[in-house]
Amino acid sequence: MTMRSLTLVAFVALATSLTAAAAGDPPAVTPAVATPAVAKPAAEPIYNESADATADINAALARAKRNHTRVLVQWGANWCGWCKWLHATCKADKNIAEKLRSEYEVVLVDIGQFNKFPELAVKYGADLKKNGVPFLTVLASDGTVITNQETSSLEKPANAEPKGHDVVKLLAFLSANQADVANADAVLASAVANAKSENKLVFLHFGAPWCGWCHRLEEWMAKPAITAIMAKAFVDVKIDTVRMTGGEALLNAHSLGKNGGIPWCEILDANGKALVNSNSASGNIGFPAAPEEIAWFVEMLKKSGANLNAEDIATLGASLKTPATKG
Repeated sequence: MTMRSLTLVAFVALATSLTAAAAGDPPAVTPAVATPAVAKPAAEPIYNESADATADINAALARAKRNHTRVLVQWGANWCGWCKWLHATCKADKNIAEKLRSEYEVVLVDIGQFNKFPELAVKYGADLKKNGVPFLTVLASDGTVITNQETSSLEKPANAEPKGHDVVKLLAFLSANQADVANADAVLASAVANAKSENKLVFLHFGAPWCGWCHRLEEWMAKPAITAIMAKAFVDVKIDTVRMTGGEALLNAHSLGKNGGIPWCEILDANGKALVNSNSASGNIGFPAAPEEIAWFVEMLKKSGANLNAEDIATLGASLKTPATKG
């Protein structure tokens, strides 16, 4: 082929290429690199699969005795969809959430594949294999079974969307099985009588379900080491200003209306006479968290003449010296 022919061929090839580009042929595209899919975080498990259910129930019974409430055991498992729906309803419905907060000490027991804590279920008469889960058991503060309840009868109608439990039925169940309303004067009188028979003082404290600092005080007092020391000298009694008849009136009577809120504490002798209270020169210390509050709490113990030695009092004071911020 001559040079002219080669030139002509090259020209035709170039013209063809330019014509194709002008006609709108798409340019070459670099293949896109696929973006790896981001996995959704796993849902938080509802049931603690490593928990000791016996210990959890015993701790709840102790709280129920102190708070004049009952224990609600919810048997279930993390694989159980209906258990998750029940848990969600209990958190989302404000009336049910308030009922549980005020009237019950809730314990969630993981049953595994119906192979965990079978002896505990038998002890409380919970037939889980027959009824399935979630299953509810209500206990009195002394461990007596108040009722066992399968939950299929508490569900919404089968065609309801979204699926779940009927809040009216669930609230009615909780209301029907809550503890009887206690009388504040009677509760205090019983504590004073016990103190007299045991030759102790009374450690009186006022609280309410909504009060976070009240719960801090109660949790501190419930620590085994603290309980052991306080029990040497005191009969512990809590008055609930919301749930007990006459609770608020009793608080005002003992504090002379100068309590500055709750928790408010007072130490009484075995005849019910006030010895010292949580009103320092700066006001009610509540739960003693700041150094000056802890100092007044220690002074309360000393002023009361409680049957505690110097080491006991020092231990109690030192146990309170942990970071805490009051809001």
